Amino acid sequence: MRLFTPIFCFIIITYLFGSVLNKIDTIEQLENQLEQKQFQVDSLKLEIDTLTWENQIWDFNVKFSVSHLLSSIMQVESSNNDSAYHKGEDAVGCLQIRKCMVDDVNRILKRQKSYIRFTYDDRWLRNKSTQMFGIYCRHYGLNTAEEIARCWNGGPRGMNKPLTATYWRKVQKDLAS
Repeated sequence: MRLFTPIFCFIIITYLFGSVLNKIDTIEQLENQLEQKQFQVDSLKLEIDTLTWENQIWDFNVKFSVSHLLSSIMQVESSNNDSAYHKGEDAVGCLQIRKCMVDDVNRILKRQKSYIRFTYDDRWLRNKSTQMFGIYCRHYGLNTAEEIARCWNGGPRGMNKPLTATYWRKVQKDLAS
């Protein structure tokens, strides 16, 4: 009698192949779980960074809280409207974020080796918009209320642009009210 018949070999190979596929599925599931956990860690790190940034801004004698400043910028940008849309600039949301801002923030995050990325649709979400705002301001070292407002309006070199002074006066007026 033959010890290994073709049918017996086929059954063993099928069993081993199924076992290997199970292990591959398990590995893929674990990799997905790891990626999700990494995203959660990055998200929490971003929240901690935002809180740290809000506390650090007080070190530079900013007379207004960051949330008050942010509210004033939202008021000037969109009258605090999350659905605001400026067709000519394709600027959307409460902070009137353009696609180039999303691209810049994602470039910053990539350089920081973060797994977080924003989409153009995230501009419509207040929470995501304020996260992008914080990342942008921290990256460019914006410390005073005037720097933050003028560079938000005119880009990283907004302090050097005369037109952003008018924007700053609008934000100041809202802060004073």
